[in-house]
Amino acid sequence: MRSEFTSPSSSSSSSADRRLNALVRHLATASMVSQTAVAFSPTSGFHGDSVFSHVVRAPEDPILGVTVAYNNDPSPVKLNLGVGAYRTEEGKPLVLNVVRKAEQMLLNDKSRVKEYLPIVGIAEFNKLSAKLIFGADSPAIRENRVTTVQCLSGTGSLRVGAEFLARHYHQKTIYIPQPTWGNHPKVFTLAGLSVKTYRYYDPTTRGLNFQGLLEDLGSAPSGSIVLLHACAHNPTGVDPTLQQWEQIRQLMRSKALLPFFDSAYQGFASGNLDEDAQSIRMFVADGGECFVAQSYAKNMGLYGERVGALSVVCRAADVASKVESQLKLVIRPMFSNPPIHGASIVATILKDSNMFNEWTIELKAMADRIISMRKQLFDALRARGTPGDWSHIIKQIGMFTFTGLNSKQVEFMTREYHIYMTSDGRISMAGLSSKTVPHLADAIHAAVTRMS
Repeated sequence: MRSEFTSPSSSSSSSADRRLNALVRHLATASMVSQTAVAFSPTSGFHGDSVFSHVVRAPEDPILGVTVAYNNDPSPVKLNLGVGAYRTEEGKPLVLNVVRKAEQMLLNDKSRVKEYLPIVGIAEFNKLSAKLIFGADSPAIRENRVTTVQCLSGTGSLRVGAEFLARHYHQKTIYIPQPTWGNHPKVFTLAGLSVKTYRYYDPTTRGLNFQGLLEDLGSAPSGSIVLLHACAHNPTGVDPTLQQWEQIRQLMRSKALLPFFDSAYQGFASGNLDEDAQSIRMFVADGGECFVAQSYAKNMGLYGERVGALSVVCRAADVASKVESQLKLVIRPMFSNPPIHGASIVATILKDSNMFNEWTIELKAMADRIISMRKQLFDALRARGTPGDWSHIIKQIGMFTFTGLNSKQVEFMTREYHIYMTSDGRISMAGLSSKTVPHLADAIHAAVTRMS
């Protein structure tokens, strides 16, 4: 007698077959519908030009474009002084030993997961970042008047701060130094602020136009936002003295101008973390409010990890709390929450006293090498009798030097000596080495004597 019972395996098998057949029929139908939609779609481009045919090719970024041109040059003596990234004496990118050590510790921690961070990022990273920039004994931190949120390096921190100001601040104008980092005007304009400039660099002295700065900020409307480079001004390498910073502070506070600091080089300029944060701490010490964008790209060599923080110093703790709640509403639709790896590296280093000390030693070594490159280039130009006063090279500070070379001279040096830099004559001292200083000095000497 034949059994009507079907085994569970054969039942599930036939059921699976039915589901598979149904799926095949569904996909075949969907494919026909899709093909029909494509055939009749006005945007398909199958029967004519692309809907993006009208798009014009954008120019290369003036800084990143230098690297593109450098990479395409087959010359064995080519030299890239455009990119703002540290290089060793051998011309190689550097990963700090303390960073490798921190990464290994994170790798060995089996309890670590890859879950989403909160909107404001890693709480410990934010706390330690505020302590680093404002000082361990900062009254603003002690009184809970600071809110710090993790952002995408310095650029992202500037953008989040700018978006917040465009939404919640009564003044929509920000004054930026002339010149400044090329990304500053774009970041603030796209965030919804109106950008104006104040005088900063004096081409004749190749130093600070302090009188022009005071006049321009003095005539700015009350309450305007003012962008300030905390140290190692990019692109000029020209910083105010502490006495000049104090005059700037007094002027800005008297006109209720809101300071927005961009701190991209803390510890990288002088080799001392506290010294490079003095300008910011002067503004925090008076009890007033300010914004600070922090980046760990340069001082920890975490360029591609995009690690940064935005801190807002407020007059009261309850205000800081409300500001943070609104910063979350800026971040959420922008990038939802920040990445975990780079900030974990920073927090690991900052919270461990031994690793922190190791970092400061490596940081000072980088700063000292750049200072040494300045001295070597100055000496090489003086030895060649190059026309002009080149003392600004050793007076300026940080990664960049504004050489004073014009665009024709820069073009000549690129064409004849395969040396790449931005057309305004800015060079990255970190891209130099003892071996390449003579080549650069030869090129500058030739450019100055042959191209006026």
